[in-house]
Amino acid sequence: MKKVAILFAVLLIVGSNAYGQAKSLKQVLTLRIDRPGGANAASVAWHPVQKKYYAAQAGNEVYPMEVFDATGKMLSDDKLETMFDVRGFWYNPNTKTLQANGYDVAGWVDYKLNGKGIPISVTKMDIEPGKPDAQSVAAYDSKKNVVYYFDYANVGVERHNMKDGVADTTIALHLGAKTKSDMSDDQNDKKANYNENALIYTGVAGAEIGLLNTAEKQIELYNIATGFMTKALKLPEDAPVPTSLNFSYCNGIYWLNDRTERVWHGYKAN
Repeated sequence: MKKVAILFAVLLIVGSNAYGQAKSLKQVLTLRIDRPGGANAASVAWHPVQKKYYAAQAGNEVYPMEVFDATGKMLSDDKLETMFDVRGFWYNPNTKTLQANGYDVAGWVDYKLNGKGIPISVTKMDIEPGKPDAQSVAAYDSKKNVVYYFDYANVGVERHNMKDGVADTTIALHLGAKTKSDMSDDQNDKKANYNENALIYTGVAGAEIGLLNTAEKQIELYNIATGFMTKALKLPEDAPVPTSLNFSYCNGIYWLNDRTERVWHGYKAN
């Protein structure tokens, strides 16, 4: 009888986690931008070969970019610039380069690094990508070689292939809904509680897409096939919850930028 009770309790726990029971996140790393320039941060990228983090400010090609080692120690000097008006930022293992998407119709670029892993130039990709909004932040899926954008206006995910930048799929999201019975018609009201132009791609099956819920102070993970929320990750009380940009993911870490302190805070699940 005891074994049955224990098994039932385990199934309840597993089931609750599968349907969005909030887990807590804790801070594990910080990346500080020590120079002025740019009111908003764009994204953080992790280079798995260089073992370095790259943090870019949004808004102008002369705004700061900083390079850090795996512990958060700054490696770049005070002259390094983004060289491009960055929004999304990622490492592409297929091309073995750092890449970024830019503001409005700026397009996408590849970064060239020197022998120390410091960016020295950018090359614009020969494609004409579209996106839902001028500020949209791209998140890269290396297995499918596509990028995802949060279509805030229509509450969904726009998928663009990397060959020509064209949108080939749109996935509807059911904000905060774990099952069909949770669905409601107030998506346009609900979306006001979310970061409006940044999503993340985790690569975790069944929890691929992440949104920042600024009202609930949590990161919500969604199944890309169904559009339903499968996990909720509760942020610490002192975590920043930006309503625009300043939200990123790489190397298994969820990143939120404090615009006032100019610090990226990195979080992982407890």
